[in-house]
Amino acid sequence: MTTEHQAWLALTAEDAIAPDLPICDPHHHFWDRPSNRYILEDLLGDTGSGHNITETVFVECSSEYLKEGPEALKPVGETVFVQGIADESAARNDRTEVAAGIVSSADFTLGDAVTEVLEAHLKASPNRFRGIRHRAAWDPNINASSTGAPPEGILLDAKFREGYARMEPMNLSFEAWVYHPQIPEVADLARAFPNISIILNHIGGPIVIGPYKGRRNEVLETWEQSMADLATCPNVFVKVGGLGMTFTGYDWHERDQPIGSEELAEAMRPYYLYCVEKFGADRCMYESNFPVDKASYSYNVMWNAFKRISEGFSDSEKASLFRGTAKRAYRLGAFA
Repeated sequence: MTTEHQAWLALTAEDAIAPDLPICDPHHHFWDRPSNRYILEDLLGDTGSGHNITETVFVECSSEYLKEGPEALKPVGETVFVQGIADESAARNDRTEVAAGIVSSADFTLGDAVTEVLEAHLKASPNRFRGIRHRAAWDPNINASSTGAPPEGILLDAKFREGYARMEPMNLSFEAWVYHPQIPEVADLARAFPNISIILNHIGGPIVIGPYKGRRNEVLETWEQSMADLATCPNVFVKVGGLGMTFTGYDWHERDQPIGSEELAEAMRPYYLYCVEKFGADRCMYESNFPVDKASYSYNVMWNAFKRISEGFSDSEKASLFRGTAKRAYRLGAFA
């Protein structure tokens, strides 16, 4: 993030609500790209902004792939890269256990041959590697013509599922990154492989731009119906977050002053409370999705909003939403 963006975020400053509450942030990225970096110091700047972030989970973002060797194995470079960051943080005894879990990428359309890739990820990070995100977010009006967009219906593809099945004997989980019209495909996948845990990213990606613009209530109704059906699959968890991404149709990134946590909580509440209602706190986990969501609000304001949304929950529900569910889903600490 640029210094200008950091200065903009600083225009809305808040004290952390319930600063001692332990939090596992189960979704962030690392990258080092020209004019766009988010590495260890950037993450620690955010996690140290007032809340008690005890652990984090890294999720793939096509970062630092291997430059040589077989194409299928190039994503292993990302696991090596993040393992190195985790080792650096641990050696310094940072307050937050950075990348306690690592989620990487693999091409499941390789079928059974993907086993070699999964084994290479495990070798690169035997104690932290936890699963795979094979991006599936596809919409004919949003990204179908984009370079690198996944094929339509990838989660239903027979060859994809052949590769997907290789995770079960390795006790790995799957990150489902889709847009809201695809949530039924996630449910189909969950039912076909009931012994593989699926972690739905960003509450299923409700789109409110392009042809969906101005139709938020209609999108919300469709999303609710799909999520209610998905909730009947006991092997599915939900990452509660992601509304800071611009395809959700909010103008927060365009404002002269960043949004505060009270207004942010009001906007998020219908989506996030519905997730907890249908899946239960023991299958929901708040996520930052930083630095992607950082386009719209600061880390401190975001966690304040989550805490405002959770005011009516019991202590045990809060413990699950903010840390317990993530630790179980990713088998961290005592759950390893």
